[in-house]
Amino acid sequence: MSKENQLIKFTKKGIYCPQGKFYLDPWFPVEYAIISHGHADHARWGMKRYLCTDDSKAILQHRLGTDINIKSISYNNSKTINGVKVSFHPAGHVIGSAQIRLEYKGYVVVFSGDYKTQPDFITQPFEPVKCHTFITESTFGLPIYKWKSEKALQDELQSWVKTNQENNRTSVFFGYSLGKAQRLMSLLDGCDDIYVHRAIHNLNNTISGSGIQLPETKLWSADLDKKTIQNKIIIAPPALLGSRMLKRVPNVATAVCSGWMQIRGNRRWQSVDAGFVVSDHADWDGLISAVKATGAEQVYVTHGSQAVFSKYLNEIGIKADELVTEYGDEALAKAEKETENIVTE
Repeated sequence: MSKENQLIKFTKKGIYCPQGKFYLDPWFPVEYAIISHGHADHARWGMKRYLCTDDSKAILQHRLGTDINIKSISYNNSKTINGVKVSFHPAGHVIGSAQIRLEYKGYVVVFSGDYKTQPDFITQPFEPVKCHTFITESTFGLPIYKWKSEKALQDELQSWVKTNQENNRTSVFFGYSLGKAQRLMSLLDGCDDIYVHRAIHNLNNTISGSGIQLPETKLWSADLDKKTIQNKIIIAPPALLGSRMLKRVPNVATAVCSGWMQIRGNRRWQSVDAGFVVSDHADWDGLISAVKATGAEQVYVTHGSQAVFSKYLNEIGIKADELVTEYGDEALAKAEKETENIVTE
C-alpha cells in the first residue's frame, strides 16, 4: 500500500483516513469526523465525535446542537490520532475555516475544504501548506473569475448604499448567515446602522461569545417600525429573497452578493436591483497560486469547475484528477435554510 493510500481513501461516506480511522467533512454519519468549517455542506449532524478549530467549535455547537461530542485545537497546533499527525491551517474562507493537514511517516496530505486566498477584513488569512497530495475545491475554477481588492469592494458597496439613501431607499444585501453575512458587515461597517435577520443575529452572538470581535449590528424583525429601518442597511439570508418579510421593508433596494455575479445576466437573480461580486472562495488566479504553493505531486479537484481546472493543471505539469463529492453551493443553500430554520413569511 502506498503512503497516500494509507492516508486517504475516497468512499461513499466521504474522504476517509484508514490509518487514522477518521473522515474529513463526511456527508453521512461516521464514528469520527474532522471538520474544516461550519458550513452546512461540510459540517453535518450525526457524527459520534467531531474535531475542529477553536474558532469553529461554538459555530458547530450552534448549528448541530450543544450536546454533540466535540473537541477543538487552535490553528497550527497538532493532535496525533492513531499515529497520524493532524493540524488545522487558515483557509481564509469563513470564520474558523481551515485546511486539514495529515502527516504519516513523512507523507503529507492537505484537504483544503473551501478556501479564499485574497485577504478580507474579518477572516484569518489563507496560509499555503506544503504537501505531497492536495485536495482542492474549484468552485470558481474558470479564468473568467477574478475578484476585486477588499478596499475596492468596500467602496463599491458603500457607494451603492449612499446612492440609495439619496433616493430614500433601504439597502438590503443577501448573503449566507455564516461567512458572507459577517464579511458584508465588515465591508459596510461605519456606513450606517446595520440590521441583520435573526438567523444571522443568533450566529453573530455565538461567534462573539467565543471571543471573536464583530462589527456592531441590530436585530431586524418583522414587527420593527418601518421608520426605524428606512434608509438603513439590512443583511439577510438568500432564502428571504421575495419573502413577505422583505415586502414589509419600505422602498427597498436589493442586492445579491456572490461570486456568481461575475457572469452578467444570471437568470437566478434577475429579480434584484443589483449584484456584487463578493465571494468567499478563491478566484482562478487564487486557485492556481494555492496549488502551486503546496508543491504537491498529486492534486484532487473537488466541487465546481472540476473538469476545466484539473485539465489546466495537467497541462502545466501538475498531476490532477477529478474527485466527486457532495459539497457545493446547491447543497449549502438547501442545508443552510434547514439548519437556520429561516422563516420567510
